[in-house]
Amino acid sequence: MTNNEQFSRNGMPPVALSRRRFVQGVAAGGLLAGLGLPTRPARASEFGTGGEVLKGTNIDLSIAPLGVNFTGAPATAIAVNGQVPAPVLHLREGDEVRLRVKNATPDLAAIHWHGLLLPATQDGVPGISFAGIKPGETHTYAFKLRQHGTYWYHSHAGFHEPKGVYGALIVEPREGPTIRADRDYVVVLSDWSDEEPAAIFDNLKKQADYYNFSQRTFFDFTKDVAEKGLGATLDDRLMWGAMNMTPTDIADVTAYTYTYLMNGKAPAEGWSALFRPGERIRLRFINASSMTYFDVRIPGLKMKVVAADGNDVEPVSVDEFRMGVAETYDVIVEPEDDRPYAVFAQSMDRSGYAFGTLAPRAGMRAKVPAMDPRPMLTMADMGGMAGMSGMSGMQDMSGVTEASPMGGNNAGMAGMSHAGGMHGMDASGGKVMPAAAMIEVTHPASEDGPGAVMQPSSVSLTYSDPGPGLRKKGRRVLTYADLRGVNKVPVTRDPDREIELHLTGNMERYMWSFNGVKFSDADPIHMRYGERVRVRLVNDTMMAHPIHLHGMWSEIDNGQGDHRPLKHTVNVNPGHAIDYFVNADAPGGWAYHCHLVFHMDAGMFRKVSVS
Repeated sequence: MTNNEQFSRNGMPPVALSRRRFVQGVAAGGLLAGLGLPTRPARASEFGTGGEVLKGTNIDLSIAPLGVNFTGAPATAIAVNGQVPAPVLHLREGDEVRLRVKNATPDLAAIHWHGLLLPATQDGVPGISFAGIKPGETHTYAFKLRQHGTYWYHSHAGFHEPKGVYGALIVEPREGPTIRADRDYVVVLSDWSDEEPAAIFDNLKKQADYYNFSQRTFFDFTKDVAEKGLGATLDDRLMWGAMNMTPTDIADVTAYTYTYLMNGKAPAEGWSALFRPGERIRLRFINASSMTYFDVRIPGLKMKVVAADGNDVEPVSVDEFRMGVAETYDVIVEPEDDRPYAVFAQSMDRSGYAFGTLAPRAGMRAKVPAMDPRPMLTMADMGGMAGMSGMSGMQDMSGVTEASPMGGNNAGMAGMSHAGGMHGMDASGGKVMPAAAMIEVTHPASEDGPGAVMQPSSVSLTYSDPGPGLRKKGRRVLTYADLRGVNKVPVTRDPDREIELHLTGNMERYMWSFNGVKFSDADPIHMRYGERVRVRLVNDTMMAHPIHLHGMWSEIDNGQGDHRPLKHTVNVNPGHAIDYFVNADAPGGWAYHCHLVFHMDAGMFRKVSVS
C-alpha cells in the first residue's frame, strides 16, 4: 500500500495532494467557509499572532466547532472565540480575574491554565479538580494571578486540545517589565491533523509505528554490516527486536498526518513579524502541540534565552533549543541586517517543520533552512539494559558521540552533584560533566507486568545532554544545565522525603504508565501539606517524555544551588533520570502526567493529593 493510499484510508485528503503538500500545508489561510460553521478572518494584533487579544479582569470565552483548512482539504476544529490558536489572554500580576467559559460543543469541555499557581478547584481538570463544563453550560473560573511570565491555556477534556483548544496566556509584571524589548511577539507552535484524534489513537493502539515511515531497510542492514561487521549488526537488530522497538522510534505521530503550525499558519503560508535593524525583539515560544517536540533556531541570529516556563532566568546565548510539549521559552534576538530571518522549528523526528519570518518590511519571506538528518537512537541511549525482556545486559556505552547520552556540544555545562564523580573545567572555563554520569536504578515490582517492557539497570543523570538529534551538530544548544533562575527559590531546606517514579511503556501494545501501572489502576500520590519532596523521574523507555505537575513548581536540581530553575513541565530524555524538588504548598487534588496527549490518555497519568 502506498503512502497516499494510506492517507485516503485514514480519511486524509485524496491522492492528488502530495506529501509535501501535507507537510507544508496551504497558503490560503487556516479558516474555511463552506462547512456551515463560523469562520473568522485573520488580522494584525498585539503580540503578532494575527488573532484576538483579550485584556482585563472579566473575560468571556466560547468553545465551539470551526471550519478550517490547513492542508488543502476542509476539516472541523474546536476553537475558542472562533479562532485557532485561541485568543491571547493578556493579564496582569496581582489582579483577580474571572474567566467565563461557554461550552458550545456536544461534549464535555474544560480549560486548564497551564503553569498558573491557583486553587485546585480552579485548575480545570475534569475528575480531578471539578466536574467539567457540560454542553450548553457556562463555567466561571475565578482566581488571583500570583506570578508573571509566558504561560498558556488549553483543554483538559477529551481530545479538544489537539482539535484546537489552546492559546497563549501572558501575565505582565505588576511593577513593570523585567525584560527590556522593543517588540514583543508570541510564537505558538502546534500540530494539526485532518484525522480525528480518536482515530489516530486507535491506529496507534493497533500498530504503534503506524505513522513511522522511516523504518530501516535492507540497504541500511548491508551498510551497517560493511561498517560494523555482521556479528555486531545482528546483535544490534536482536536487541532492538527484544524491545519491540526500532531506533527510528523518535515520535509516535509524524508529518505523514501532521501539519506543523506557527501561530496557526502552515509552513506554505508562514507566520511573519516585523522588526527594525538594531531592535531588541522578544519572542515568547510556546509548544502547544499534542505530540511534537520542536527544535527551534533562527539561522544567522543568536537567541538569548531569558525565561523558561514563565520564570526569568539569567540570559543564555544559544543557537538552538529543544521544546518539549507544553514548555515555554522566552528569547531576545537583535537582528542587525536589513534582511528577513527564518524562524524555524523542525520536529524532533525531522519529518516536518513549522516556519515563520522576521522581516524588516511586510511581504518579505526568508528562505526555509534545510532540515537536519533524521536522528537515530542507539543502545547507548538506554545505558545499562539488564533485566529487559530477558536480555542479560550490556556494557555502559557512554562515550562522547552523537549516540551517547553524554554526547554534547556545549561549553559551560553545569555539573550535577548526585551524578557521581566531580565535574571539571573545559578549555573555555565552563563546567563539564564527568565521562560517566551513570546511576544504578532498581525497579518496583509493579514493573514486572506487560506495561513495562524495558528495565534498564542504569541510566544517565545529567542535565547537559541536549538529546538525540542535537549532539555534535556544531551549534550551541540550550540544556537544563544552562538554566539559572534570576530569583532565589523560595525554600532551600533538605527534603523531608523522596519519591521515585519510573516512566514506563510497552511500545508494541501502546501502553504508557508510571511504574508499570496505568492511571485507572493506580492509587493517588499523597503529599503532606507543607512538606518538601525530592522527586526522581527515571525514563525506562526509548522516548522522551514531558512531565507536567499541576499547581506546584518543579525545582530542577541542576547544580545551580538556591538559583535552581522553576519549571512546570520537565523533559526526561530516553535512558535518563532527572531530580527536582516540590514544595507541597497547594492543598487539594492535582493532575500529574506526560503531556504527550496519547501517552496521557493511554495511562501515563497520576493524581497527586496534598493534604
